[in-house]
Amino acid sequence: MRTTTPRRIAAAIAAAALGLTSACTAGGGGSDDGGPKAEDKQTIQVWHGWSADHEVKGFEDAVNGFRKLHPNITVKVTGNQTDDQITNAIRGGTPPDVVASFTTDNLGQFCQSGAWQELTPRLKKSGVDLNIFPKAVQDYTQFRGKRCALPLLADAYGLYFNKKLMKGNAPPKTMSELAALAKKLTVRDRDGRIKVAGFMPSVQYYEHTPQHIATSFGVKWLGADGKANFSRDPAFTEYLKWEKDLLDWYGYDEAKRFMRTMGQEFEASNPFQKGKVAMAVDGEWRTKFIEKEAPGLDYGTAPPPVSDARAAQYGGGFTLGTIMGIPRGSKHADAAWEFVRYLTTDTGSLVTLANALGNVPSTLQALSSPDLRLPAQFGTFLNVFKHPGTTTSPSSPNGGDYLVQLQKFVQDEWEPGKAQDPARALKALDEKVDKALKLAGG
Repeated sequence: MRTTTPRRIAAAIAAAALGLTSACTAGGGGSDDGGPKAEDKQTIQVWHGWSADHEVKGFEDAVNGFRKLHPNITVKVTGNQTDDQITNAIRGGTPPDVVASFTTDNLGQFCQSGAWQELTPRLKKSGVDLNIFPKAVQDYTQFRGKRCALPLLADAYGLYFNKKLMKGNAPPKTMSELAALAKKLTVRDRDGRIKVAGFMPSVQYYEHTPQHIATSFGVKWLGADGKANFSRDPAFTEYLKWEKDLLDWYGYDEAKRFMRTMGQEFEASNPFQKGKVAMAVDGEWRTKFIEKEAPGLDYGTAPPPVSDARAAQYGGGFTLGTIMGIPRGSKHADAAWEFVRYLTTDTGSLVTLANALGNVPSTLQALSSPDLRLPAQFGTFLNVFKHPGTTTSPSSPNGGDYLVQLQKFVQDEWEPGKAQDPARALKALDEKVDKALKLAGG
């Protein structure tokens, strides 16, 4: 998965708006209600979001394994499909038979609205043991006990560091070490302008979103009551203070100026790849981009640092991933299930996809496959992914709106200094998020 955070946030907002009525769509097909059985000759439609040539080819290579096992099922694949397109097709009564989404945050809405079918009966009938997936993966593919998706590859986040710019320093393990090293490695010109940033803490820096960085402080996004937890969990205040202290050291205006000079996240001009940033938190896919766009870059990877009080948890991190399911209205649900089960649980299929896309394979067996052909730096992400301390952000009924609202608050109010009292601001944020959750049926 390689979607940028802004695209993912936009998709979450759009799906929340579109999907709330999708439960009105007609029911799905399948042998239980008169549709074809899996062994019948038929054609299924599969939609996914990948668009780059190597991604599309990798997906087709994985699908070819299914075609050999099920010659009676013709699989037609359509790429570059967004959640909006998927949701509109479901609402219009003309969905494909299988869908894959990059926007894990939308799963709660998919499950609650019935837009994606419940898979638990099929899992039990097929004897699929969910323990083949790490716990965090099991968590982000279900919502309130309803499992409407299975994982298809995953993202794990770690710390990238430029070995030349590190000047012999070891990668930091705690957030205080990260802040100190960021200051030490930062290079300014005689006018105080940033030439090289040790680490840019702003949420406006690509993957340095609260979703990815606040996790290092052990935040609990939602309480046991399902309500927003920002003001009740002191870890959020700790995160905010850490982020603002380092950003203020750079100077808010100067940091903004520096970020305006940076290249695009998914282009060769990415500042880490160009040596303008010494350390950055990013997903495992960055290894693939470096391999293609900056092959001469001498870099390393490490687990993301954790707050000082959580030093014993170092090694874990944050994960989410691509999810695959059967939309409501599928006319070939039995064959669709066979396809979903194969792609998400077959080791050979997952390894093929992981090698082609540079993502983490999502089963424990595939993680240890000798057939994985990934750079040495990728090992960090395999270890983070299977670490027992690795967590994810929980699903919500409105497409991860709580994540959207926190990021907007940090970017628009906290970073520029408009909000001075974190306790008061976070309580107001809780109230705003809880109101939206209630409207969405939370």
